[in-house]
Amino acid sequence: MLPNLPKLPERELELARVLLVDDDLTSRLALKAVLEAGGYFVDSAASAAEAVGKLDERQYELVLSDLQMESPEAGLKVLAHARLMDYKPATAILTTYQNRQPDTKRSFLIEPEALPELLSKVADLISQRAARIVERQLRHA
Repeated sequence: MLPNLPKLPERELELARVLLVDDDLTSRLALKAVLEAGGYFVDSAASAAEAVGKLDERQYELVLSDLQMESPEAGLKVLAHARLMDYKPATAILTTYQNRQPDTKRSFLIEPEALPELLSKVADLISQRAARIVERQLRHA
């Protein structure tokens, strides 16, 4: 007998799940709307602590986190926690502020005119994660 798990809406089961972490309400709502319009199920968190709790509760294909929230390293803490998860979500830092460009290869600046490019980058990150999973499965087979 299977345990009683919460029933998910059918549409959610079909969509790649993205955890969006940003303490700025306007940015979070705008990015969530863009990602949902792009065909993703988006869960959002307003702090590192909330994001860590969500990572422990469900699986995500991608975790997008703002770099600076309640502390300068809050976003890095979220991504470090995500990378420790058994299901290994893809991770990326994002920022909507032009004066703050994180210096990592898995980061990107979100400018208002570049929102369509966001969907392409998200799709690439999720595809790369899927490829890593298949490679891992082939190595263990």
